[in-house]
Amino acid sequence: MTPSPTIEDQAAAPSIQLLGVRVSVLNLATAVARILDMVREGRRGYVCVAGAHGLVDSQSNALLKAAFNRADLVTPDGMPLVWELRRRGHQDAGRVYGPDLMLALFGQGLRHYIYGATDRTLELLQARLRERFPEAEIVGAYAPPFRPLTETEETLVAARINAARPDIVWVGIGAPKQECWMARMRDRLDAPVLIGVGAAFDFHAGLQRQAPAWMQRRGFEWAFRLSVEPRRLWRRYLRVVPTYMLLLAMERSGLRRYALPQHEPPG
Repeated sequence: MTPSPTIEDQAAAPSIQLLGVRVSVLNLATAVARILDMVREGRRGYVCVAGAHGLVDSQSNALLKAAFNRADLVTPDGMPLVWELRRRGHQDAGRVYGPDLMLALFGQGLRHYIYGATDRTLELLQARLRERFPEAEIVGAYAPPFRPLTETEETLVAARINAARPDIVWVGIGAPKQECWMARMRDRLDAPVLIGVGAAFDFHAGLQRQAPAWMQRRGFEWAFRLSVEPRRLWRRYLRVVPTYMLLLAMERSGLRRYALPQHEPPG
């Protein structure tokens, strides 16, 4: 089995350091190509789909920051990250949105395992994906309990996933749990690639609406989601939007400096 990536492996892939996190220089096409290379080579790794929310939370969550910086790819899920990549000279950078990435890779066939959500969501999700992508194999799905798993339960989950022999394990248990879960479980799973995709399961199962494409392109997806789920999300966006802007301004001006991310497995 191939070991988890070292910081040297990560550095080989183009990236920028943003608020202490390595953010990969990607667009959807290049992200798909890199992930397919990982599958073909059998090189085990994981992919974090990150936006401003994740970067802000990583400032006070050392496990999350370590999980980001152990990942093979940290894709720019939100337009603020794309804008910063382009500002630093990477004009080909584009948004790698978790739901879009999921559809793009299901379109490549492969063997897929879906981990997260609820039994009902997984039932709807699998039905829709099988209808849209008959060439893709969904080799298993599991909705874990909404609590931390015991060591025995995690061992059983790993055995269950390994027995299905997927190429990709899709993880949808919400941030930051999914990033920390991938970092913790990476060496116990044989699948070449783990990808955390947040709310993609609910979107593709038809349980939540996505923002219109024009709002996504202009960086207003947060406003759409806030209008749909104001009670759940207003505190998040009230905190995340101004905090990200302040931290970014401090980093750009040199008032705040971040050490080069180190390869320290979260424990």
